[in-house]
Amino acid sequence: MALMLYQYIGIIIGIVGLIYSFIRFRESKMSLGMLLIWSVVWIVLIFLSIFPDATVYFADLTGIGRGLDVILILGLIGCFYLIFRIYNKIENIEQEITHIAREIALQQENIGSKEKKDEEN
Repeated sequence: MALMLYQYIGIIIGIVGLIYSFIRFRESKMSLGMLLIWSVVWIVLIFLSIFPDATVYFADLTGIGRGLDVILILGLIGCFYLIFRIYNKIENIEQEITHIAREIALQQENIGSKEKKDEEN
């Protein structure tokens, strides 16, 4: 079984992606859940690069016309999921920033009022 150039590229990208994901997890820059998700993505990429005919099986299983269509649809769904997660994280960060800014403003107000009392005395 001779591999085509795109298969070699897919395998290399998958291996590099796996290594990079594990490095980021080891450095505590990635959660265990995200490590598992990305590991599955990279392993599926490697598997489909080695066995591209497997997409035909998934296409028949899902009733979608071609194997490439299955990959594109699953990729699009995965992208929507990741965008949703990113959006939620941004919303949480915005709420935290607002909360912290309010706390800082209240602390500065308290410090200012204490200084005024000290000046009056």
